[in-house]
Amino acid sequence: MSKIVIIGAGAAGYFAAITAAENNPKVEVIILEKGKNGLQKVKISGGGRCNVTHACFVPSELVEFYPRGKKELLGPFHQFMTGDTMEWFENRGVPLKIEDDNRVFPESNSSQSIIDCLVESAEKAGVKVLFNQNVQTVSKTKDIFEIKTSSDVFTADKLLIAAGSNPKMWALAETLGHTIVEPVPSLFTFNINDKRLKDLLGISVPYATIKISKTKLESSGPLLITHWGMSGPAILKLSAFGARILAEKDYQYNVEVNWLSKSTEKVLEILKLGKTTLNKKQVALKSLFADIPKRLWERLVLVSNISATARWADLSNKQLQELANQLTKGVFNANGKSTFKDEFVTAGGVHLKGIDFKRFESKLHKNLFFVGEILNIDAVTGGFNFQNAWTGGFIAGNAMGED
Repeated sequence: MSKIVIIGAGAAGYFAAITAAENNPKVEVIILEKGKNGLQKVKISGGGRCNVTHACFVPSELVEFYPRGKKELLGPFHQFMTGDTMEWFENRGVPLKIEDDNRVFPESNSSQSIIDCLVESAEKAGVKVLFNQNVQTVSKTKDIFEIKTSSDVFTADKLLIAAGSNPKMWALAETLGHTIVEPVPSLFTFNINDKRLKDLLGISVPYATIKISKTKLESSGPLLITHWGMSGPAILKLSAFGARILAEKDYQYNVEVNWLSKSTEKVLEILKLGKTTLNKKQVALKSLFADIPKRLWERLVLVSNISATARWADLSNKQLQELANQLTKGVFNANGKSTFKDEFVTAGGVHLKGIDFKRFESKLHKNLFFVGEILNIDAVTGGFNFQNAWTGGFIAGNAMGED
């Protein structure tokens, strides 16, 4: 009987194990997990709701959400796509829903639904999951892999490493000849200490444009003010696509914010119109832009050298220009980063040139497979990192299940 060992009881590991065991009941499949529980990232994803995938159903469009892995994932997405993921879970009794931003969640709004489905499917398929198995070494003699943990020794005909962003697993991959791209944080928020943001915790704008000064990095989308600075989809997308550049800057850089995603000239034109039509109204109390929350508007008015009691008719051209600048090209100094919730994602890992993405198999060792975040693949927030796990797990699982 062929024996498959999978290191890592996460989304990719479970999915690969289930796929292999269901496709070939004759194989023995064992998952080794370092901790006392598996699927911990699934548990915390999406604020405990589990953002299963994203409702983007065209492979060429889906790959655009991956700063690293875009080219390599195009073929795999033609084999197992977001719609396949949704069908897989729904066929196993987990109804899903597509929210307004196209993120996909279980209708239960609980990640436990996804965890229970994976655990039950694994049990039904005969997969063995062993916890507290801290892998120490991996070696290969002829065609057999030997996996030593802190308490046991396992052998395998086929080995899958799906242990996520794990420095120890990257080191093991290196011992097997694979090159490791140095990991840096990918999804993170910007630490900004600025009087313009003070006490505005929780305020957001629906569509801002963000740029990193002296780079080509730019992103648009919802922007959220937090107690440590800035977050939201626009910031997280920028952090993902700029992961290496921002790391090289040691997370010290200037952030240019256009709160309205409009040109300075267009905004100035609107402000000048306001001076005429709202002449007796107080500027701080009467915004001309519905997308700018009241408290943020008041703050930007004050930092434009406009008094709290000034009326529109009193504004000079210089004040109007400064307010237009604050609204469209305010510069904020970022000094450090913070992890996005508990969802730590890295850019880096096993170099993609060493992987055959038709099978997610090592080009250096037959029957050695890698899936998930151990590879130098990552995505923006929104269910895309999970889709990488499901797709890789499915393809690798099928390959390992072959006789």
